[in-house]
Amino acid sequence: MKQKVDVMTMNQNIDLGNKAYYNNREVSWVDFNRRVIEEAFDQKNPLLERIKFLAIASSNLDEFFMVRVGGLKDQITMGFSEPENKTQMTPIEQLIAVDKANRDNVRMQYDQYHALIRNLEGYNVYFKSVDELSPENYSIVENKFNFEILPTLTPLGIDAYRPFPKLSNKSLNIFVDVVTGNGEKKSAIVQIPALLNRIIELTNGEKTVYVLLEDVITHFIHKLFYGYQVTRTFAFRITRNADLTIHEDGAEDLLIEIEKFLKKRKSGAAVRLEIDTRQDVSINASFLKDELEIEDRDIYKIEGPLDLTMLFQLSGMIEKRCPQLAFKPFEPCPPKYLGDKNLYEEALKRDIFFHHPYESFQPIVDFIKDASEDPNTLAIKQTLYRVSSDSPIIDALKNAAEAGKQVTVLVELKARFDEENNVHWARMLEEAGCHVIYGMTHLKTHSKITLVVKKVNDEMVSYVHLGTGNYNDKTAKIYTDMGIITTNKEIGEDAMNFFNYLSGYSEKPTYKRLHVAPFEIRDEFIEHINQEIECQKQHGNGLIIAKMNSLTDKTVIKKLYEASNAGVQVKLIIRGICCLRPGIPGVSENIRVISIVGRFLEHSRIYYFYHNGEEKMYLSSADMMTRNMIKRVEILFPVIDSKIVEELKDILNLQLEDNQKAREQDSNGVYHYVRNDARAINSQDELMYRAEEFKRSLIRPKEVIHKPMMSKRAKVLGFVKNKLRRN
Repeated sequence: MKQKVDVMTMNQNIDLGNKAYYNNREVSWVDFNRRVIEEAFDQKNPLLERIKFLAIASSNLDEFFMVRVGGLKDQITMGFSEPENKTQMTPIEQLIAVDKANRDNVRMQYDQYHALIRNLEGYNVYFKSVDELSPENYSIVENKFNFEILPTLTPLGIDAYRPFPKLSNKSLNIFVDVVTGNGEKKSAIVQIPALLNRIIELTNGEKTVYVLLEDVITHFIHKLFYGYQVTRTFAFRITRNADLTIHEDGAEDLLIEIEKFLKKRKSGAAVRLEIDTRQDVSINASFLKDELEIEDRDIYKIEGPLDLTMLFQLSGMIEKRCPQLAFKPFEPCPPKYLGDKNLYEEALKRDIFFHHPYESFQPIVDFIKDASEDPNTLAIKQTLYRVSSDSPIIDALKNAAEAGKQVTVLVELKARFDEENNVHWARMLEEAGCHVIYGMTHLKTHSKITLVVKKVNDEMVSYVHLGTGNYNDKTAKIYTDMGIITTNKEIGEDAMNFFNYLSGYSEKPTYKRLHVAPFEIRDEFIEHINQEIECQKQHGNGLIIAKMNSLTDKTVIKKLYEASNAGVQVKLIIRGICCLRPGIPGVSENIRVISIVGRFLEHSRIYYFYHNGEEKMYLSSADMMTRNMIKRVEILFPVIDSKIVEELKDILNLQLEDNQKAREQDSNGVYHYVRNDARAINSQDELMYRAEEFKRSLIRPKEVIHKPMMSKRAKVLGFVKNKLRRN
């Protein structure tokens, strides 16, 4: 049992900035990706879902190299050697640490890939090389190569007259060594067309056989080099630096500047070279290394197919034949605070809470759609950060503008890897008559807010939706997010001031209910933590519970350490990066950190402060990250309705009790699965169960639900300190 800190005798001279008390941001991210890979080992997950977790980890890693590793390399190139402000690691030290941790991850990932592919054979699903195909299937593949694949291929010779080609970011290529008829050695590169399906499906009796496109091309590649002898081939893949700067100052048209930026991204400096060594583990990559100007630590030799994001496609193909190998389909329930009632009428009576994906995102789409069609709607204002490729919300906004309504849309053009999509939507919205703004110079607008102004009974009413996640109907099915629709007049006034500030020239507004970054959110967090420290001193019941994606801000972390030293109980649910280290005696022994990685991506941000019984609950688009609080436009908004506060407390408690998908961080920064003698709790499964229960309740006769549904298995949350127990 950990010793209780005595506030009166606490060591006041302890250096809370000591580098030993922090995790490095980049290494912490690699640790998070390891937790994703670990889900591929969990036999409680269906086989295809385990395979998909390997794909998710690969997708994550691509972005990490393009952005974070690319940024570190830029610092080194520019001669910047200053250490970062928490662990005091220089850029080169961070690269070395990341390399070590990530290579362990990649080995684990590919070991499990091979194991899971073997497991598929138990369901008559096989991965084969071309040589292993039956004569019938071999003939099918050869014909496919001759008539569908070969015409799309272009060999790119490398010599004095043909320099090394500029290969696209993340493209898959085949390196070829050949010998001419007179014995001269030459090399060439064949880029695999991205538009061709990478996985080729064949049948062999009751068996389904898959073969990879690069394996087919490699097998028949001699047909591209008539008269030459092919002596060596191997597949390789280049990841390029995408952490490029958008020059906003002086840009007459940010749309055009973004389009220039997107072209540059495709040909940024190489930051990683992956080589498929299945045919030859002793491949010498010195030529590619020199041409790409990379280091040995940038080269990954892999005994397996490159770019495991192709497993998304594979899983989808197999699921059609073997649906039992995937998660049972889940259909969200209607919002429990709405049911089948009219949203706009209910919002006049009380705040409406939404919890996605357990509750349907469709009412949010309908919120915009109905406003666009209602003749009493005067104005719609909305921020868009990431939307789906066929967004129904975009259609609703266009229809509203075409119907003569005042429509203002902030489209964040700088949303990383969604820039091209957002440029497209911005142009379409402008053509429809929407007033489109692109955010603020040097700041990303990451807040999620919609304002609908209607005339109701000769009175102007502001309906405001505030959320933790994007207005994206696709990701709303797989990300956990929360939102509230309210007609609170002070929040409506704040929303109006917020949009006026973004769209015009004005000083920062004074908000009554909302807290907006980059001006207020960090200060608001610090103020609430200070209040809990004071409550602990006065009443002995200080308590902070926070759920977020990542925690990196040193100012906030130091203040949480101070709170822990004062005896405040701090419970953190952090899916991803966490630079704070819990459980250090005299520093963070009253802090607990868990990470939940499961079926859905935990994306909601919840901040709770007990405040001696005068509870304060907030939702936000912002994490406790420096970039969110200083470099972005974010919103932290209060939860006013007491019933919604109680539901959020129950959700927090449920996640803190998770002993199936939760990992707890120890004082060395290492995560371990939470395992105890309590009943098994998978918080996401429990919330899905509650959603199913609510759906069933809607079809029972004469039963009306006015409060959050809780299963018989759910536990009531006691937030008073003496009722808390540490899991």
